[in-house]
Amino acid sequence: MIKFKNTEYQCSMELTLDLIGGKWKALILWYLGENTLRFSELRKALPKVTQKMLTQQLRELEESGLVKRFIYTQIPPKVEYSLTEAGKSLLPILATLCQWGLNYISQLEPSTSKHSCQASEQ
Repeated sequence: MIKFKNTEYQCSMELTLDLIGGKWKALILWYLGENTLRFSELRKALPKVTQKMLTQQLRELEESGLVKRFIYTQIPPKVEYSLTEAGKSLLPILATLCQWGLNYISQLEPSTSKHSCQASEQ
């Protein structure tokens, strides 16, 4: 039994999936990678995510300590997001997941093997 932020988990996999699971969290982490991006840049990278969902997911990632938000005190306000060290430690795992997906799809459709796992190319 693992307890983290008033939630009990049966195992570490359950905790991990709670932190990065869902459709958008892993993609947000992937696109941030080694980059610092503004909200609008993340929206462009993830055109299918709604503003509300992106805001919610970023808040959850920030609460869990995987993403940090920096607010510039200027008019208009400017907010940038980047990965914390804990967030950066997920990048090799996300790269492995990306490669697994490429291997899987290339077995089904060999013509897709030309794609890569670079966030900037997705």
